Amino acid sequence: MKRILIVEDSPPMGTMTKKRLEKTGKFTVTWVTNMRETGQLLATEENDAFFAALLDFNLPDATKGEVIPLVVAKNIPAIVFTAFVSEEVRQTVWSHRVVDYVLKEDVLSLEYILSLLDRLEKNAETQILVTDRDSEKLEKIANLLHVHRYDVLTAVSGSEALKILAANPKIRLVLAASEVNDMDGLSLIQQIRRNYGKEDLAIMGMVYAGDHITAARFLKYGANHCLIRQTFLPEEFYCMVRLLIENIEHIQQLRSTSLMDFLTGLHNRRYFFISGEKLFANAKRQALTLVCAMMDIDFFKKVNDEYGHEAGDRVLQHVANILRNRLRKTDIVARIGGEEFCILAVNMDTASVHRIFDELRSKIEDSVVVLEDGQGEVKITISIGIATQLGNSLDHMLKKADFHLYEAKENGRNRIASDL
Repeated sequence: MKRILIVEDSPPMGTMTKKRLEKTGKFTVTWVTNMRETGQLLATEENDAFFAALLDFNLPDATKGEVIPLVVAKNIPAIVFTAFVSEEVRQTVWSHRVVDYVLKEDVLSLEYILSLLDRLEKNAETQILVTDRDSEKLEKIANLLHVHRYDVLTAVSGSEALKILAANPKIRLVLAASEVNDMDGLSLIQQIRRNYGKEDLAIMGMVYAGDHITAARFLKYGANHCLIRQTFLPEEFYCMVRLLIENIEHIQQLRSTSLMDFLTGLHNRRYFFISGEKLFANAKRQALTLVCAMMDIDFFKKVNDEYGHEAGDRVLQHVANILRNRLRKTDIVARIGGEEFCILAVNMDTASVHRIFDELRSKIEDSVVVLEDGQGEVKITISIGIATQLGNSLDHMLKKADFHLYEAKENGRNRIASDL
C-alpha cells in the first residue's frame, strides 16, 4: 500500500481524512499536527518516502503555508487544504509546485482528493509529448507536468516529435506549440492527424494571446483544445490536461470492452475478424506463414447439463487461461462461439505446428477443472482443426480449419486434424 502524509491540526478534519483514505484499502496514513512534527518525521525519511502529502495551509506554527516547501523539497506531491482562498494564498500555494489545493468546507473535497491520488498513480504510466522550439518555454511546461508525475517527452522540432510518437505508442497527449524548429505547429498537427485519430491521441495547441486565427486553425486541423500561453492558470492547465487524457482513456476502455469476451478475457469474434484480416493481408504481402487453428471443447453440453451453466463458465475460463499462458503474445487468441476458440499464429515454424498444438491439447487433457460450491472436479478434452495454407482469404482458412475440426471430432475427439 502507498504511504500518505497528512499534516492537519484539526482533530475532526484529520480523523475524517485519515479514515476515508484508509477505507479505500490502498493507503497507509501517517498523521502529524504541525510543522515541527513534520520536519522531525521527514528528517528520518528518504526522498519519495510518501506517495503524496495532504497539507493544511494554516498550522499553529506555520500560518502562511511554510510547511509546503518543507514537504515538496522531499519530492513528495503535495495537495493543500485551505479554509479560504485569497489571491495571496493562491499565489503562495502555486509558487511551491503543488499538485492542487482544495477548500476544507467543500463536502466533495475528500472525493476530489481521492480522484487526484488515483490520477497521480496512473500518470506514472501516462506519456505526454511537449513540443516547442523555445527550450525555456518547453522546460516550463514539462516541469508543470512533472509535478503531476506524468512521463514527459520533449521535442524542439517537428521531425523529432514525429519520431518520438512513432517510437512511443503509449503517448496520449501532445502539447503543440505554434512554432517548432523545422515547421509551424499547424503543419505538425496535420502530420500527426494523418496517423493518429482523436480516439487514440489528444492534441492541445499552445498559442499566444491575441493569435485567434492560429487557435482557430489548430482546432480546425485536429487539435482538441488550445491554451493561451500568457494567461492560463495552473488550475486550468491541469484540469484540461486531465480531461483530454481521461477522454482518451475512456474511449480506449470502451474499445477494449467491445473487442473483449467478458467471460474469458480473451478477444471476441469481432476483434478476431478486424485484426485477423490485417494479419492475413500482411502475411500474404510479406510471404509469411500463417496458422489458423479452430478448437472446440469436447462434450461441453454434457458439462452444462450435469453441473449447470456456472460450471460450464468455469470450464471456458480454465481453457482460456491455458491458451493465454501457452501461446505467444503475438498470436491472436479469441473465443468466437459458445465453446469454440480460434487462434491465428503468424510466422510459426510449420514443422513445429503439430507438436505445439498437440502439447496444448495434452495440457488441457491432463488438467483438472475445480468446480465451485463443492461440486468436485471435471476433466475435459479438446479437438483441434488446423489450416496452414494461406489460400485466397482469411474466411477460406477458417473454413479449412473448421473442416479439419469436424474431421478430428468424427475420428474420436481429443485429437488434431490438419492440412499438414
